[in-house]
Amino acid sequence: MTVLIALPVLLPLLGAALSLILGRRPDLQRVLALTVLSVVVVIASVLVHHTDTEGPIVLQLGGYAAPFGITLVADRLAALLLLVSAVVTLAVLVFSIGQRVTDYGRETVSTTFQPAYLVLCAGVSLAYITGDLFNLFVAFEIMLSASYVLITRRTSARRVRAAMTYVIVSLTSSLLFITLIALVYAATGTINLAELSLAFRDLAPGVQTSIALLATVVFGIKAALVPLHFWLPDSYPTAPAPITAVFAGLLTKVGVYVLIRTHTLIFQNDTVWNVLLVVSILTMIVGALGAIAQEDVNRLLSFLLVSHIGFMLFGLGMATVVGVTGAILYVVHHITVQAALFLVSGLLTRRTGTVSMREMSGVARSAPLVAVLFAVPALNLAGIPPFSGFIAKITLFRAGAESATVWAYAATGAAVLTSFLTLYAMTRVWVGAFWGAEREPFPDADPTDEVTVGTGHSSMPMVVASSLLVVAGVVISLIAGPLATMSERAAEDLLDGDQYRTVVLPEGVPR
Repeated sequence: MTVLIALPVLLPLLGAALSLILGRRPDLQRVLALTVLSVVVVIASVLVHHTDTEGPIVLQLGGYAAPFGITLVADRLAALLLLVSAVVTLAVLVFSIGQRVTDYGRETVSTTFQPAYLVLCAGVSLAYITGDLFNLFVAFEIMLSASYVLITRRTSARRVRAAMTYVIVSLTSSLLFITLIALVYAATGTINLAELSLAFRDLAPGVQTSIALLATVVFGIKAALVPLHFWLPDSYPTAPAPITAVFAGLLTKVGVYVLIRTHTLIFQNDTVWNVLLVVSILTMIVGALGAIAQEDVNRLLSFLLVSHIGFMLFGLGMATVVGVTGAILYVVHHITVQAALFLVSGLLTRRTGTVSMREMSGVARSAPLVAVLFAVPALNLAGIPPFSGFIAKITLFRAGAESATVWAYAATGAAVLTSFLTLYAMTRVWVGAFWGAEREPFPDADPTDEVTVGTGHSSMPMVVASSLLVVAGVVISLIAGPLATMSERAAEDLLDGDQYRTVVLPEGVPR
């Protein structure tokens, strides 16, 4: 069972290498990538069941015990997010393959997409299961290196400008991250998460607070928290729909995951909890107001992505079992819903030839299936019952109501207001794009870029992949009871930390 932990990282990396070798055999490339990610979904499912029933699984690489070796750990939270992320990456891959075959033909070779995409998946998996800060840094660098390739494929001048912003911000975040690792090691003598959770307690309160706030900034950039979010609305909308979908669904959530992991296991601090609540309020409100000011559908969805990161931060800032449970539920819900919305936006763009809501009209008449595929995740994102967004928000509202702090009440009010603003933003898209008289598609404004638009149709794999993610969001609603119970157990483990330390650290480690 311990070997299974490494496979979600190892298989995509091996698949990427083999995909490069098969660069002149596009059909084999596609089959290889689909097979690898399908196997990862199966492995993640096994890990979810085992970690929930038997407890965390630990793999000490190279035979060196923690804290000296490289440790991989799969607990309830890591396994659950690994499964959801694997489902999303598989669906997005199906969409991208369908899109490329439709636009360029079955025999057209793509030497960069499949390998870079598999490397990105490996980086995401490693971020979830790594047991030390340095390999977490390595995971982020793997993701960022692959994302640089994906976001600049067949690029235009506009996309180069957006990619430059993305690269500069990512490199700045990486520099701060390596600085954080150096400071943590200098102060504690370890970077293993389990040992660090014990060693960090021995530091002076001022040092604890300073390091925890720096960690919040580092991971806040990656999670796109306000005011560290400015790079996202200018970067994500310029990429093709499948790339934007996987970036929006996974990359920011990895940042949120790391915030949850480190701030419950290591950086537990009252000052930091209050800072997180204040930032969550700003993130929810600023993101929602930015969304309702947009006419570009993709930019509107990007601002909503920023806004709803605030809900996850709200739950984490509660520092209670109920709050962290709500945060976990919201992460699981949001990964599927946000990715689904960006894929449907890709279908909408292909149908209309534009991303401007002012220039769209009548899509519900010409493409009723696309309208349904948009409406379901849109209602889910807004938190309309009985969808999973409503269930996650109710859990967060409960956490806020049970708290006795002013900031918790303020965050609860901000979450309620953001939900209404989200519904208003989704209504604007519906009225602008799907209602009214039909219009002829606009011609492709840039035929040389990665994506063909204005075709008036989409291939079956693209529709199936989008439908898969929409259905996944509905399935999460149907299994909300067992999922909430598992999330509560995961939250208890996170806030306690003893189980994590027990399975990672060998007996006799002095602390």
